[in-house]
Amino acid sequence: MYLASTQRLTLAGARKIVAAATARAEEAGIAICIVVVDAGGHPLLLERMDGGRFHTAHSASAKAVCAASNRRPTGPAGAQGQSLDAIHAIGLALAAGAERWTALEGGAPILVDGECVGGVGVSGGSFEFDERVAREAVEAIGASWRPNPR
Repeated sequence: MYLASTQRLTLAGARKIVAAATARAEEAGIAICIVVVDAGGHPLLLERMDGGRFHTAHSASAKAVCAASNRRPTGPAGAQGQSLDAIHAIGLALAAGAERWTALEGGAPILVDGECVGGVGVSGGSFEFDERVAREAVEAIGASWRPNPR
């Protein structure tokens, strides 16, 4: 077979993800930036809340792209989930491109029936907050962020 059917994240889905993330951030009183990308890492939506720092747009974008590319949440592990020391984490970011890979928490893949349809990146809070908001935002559309749901 030379062709495969795939699912795609819609703009409506991206808007719902952003709405869920910003609602959570408003409750916490934290100004975040959230980026939603498609399966190829192309931006669908970027929103920076009032008061959000300008650098959060870049870090949220890198988190979203990295999560979609690796099909797993972002964090201090390599592309295959292996532990990385600081030198290897920096080397991987340099090799992949700083806009394509990050060791920072806050990125989550958008998985539907085991297929990655995109990624979400959240920046502006603590690493724990960004990670939690990204995961909850993915779940808001009925998708999963877990690479191997159990």
